[in-house]
Amino acid sequence: MDNKTVTLDTPIQRGESTITELTIRSPQKAGHLRGLNTMDIVQMNVDTLIKLLPRITELSETEVADMAPADLLKAGVVVVGFLMGSQQEAYLTA
Repeated sequence: MDNKTVTLDTPIQRGESTITELTIRSPQKAGHLRGLNTMDIVQMNVDTLIKLLPRITELSETEVADMAPADLLKAGVVVVGFLMGSQQEAYLTA
C-alpha cells in the first residue's frame, strides 16, 4: 500500500497532541471513493476532499474541515497523484 507524508504548514491540535505531519494512504478500493464524484476529486473540490481525507488519513471530517487551505491543497495534490497512478508522469510531461 502506498503512503505519502505531508508536512503541515499549520499543525492540527488534537487534545494534548499536535499533528505536524499527515500520512495519506492511497485509496486501494473503490469503497474509499463511494458517494464521491471522481472528477470532483481530481479538481480538488473542497467538500469532496473533506469527505475523502478522513477515509484515507487518521483525521476526522471536522479536523479536515479545520485544516489550513494550503495544507488541504497539499493533501489534495497527493490524492490526485494516487488516482492518476502511472498516467500522472505522462500527463505532467505532456
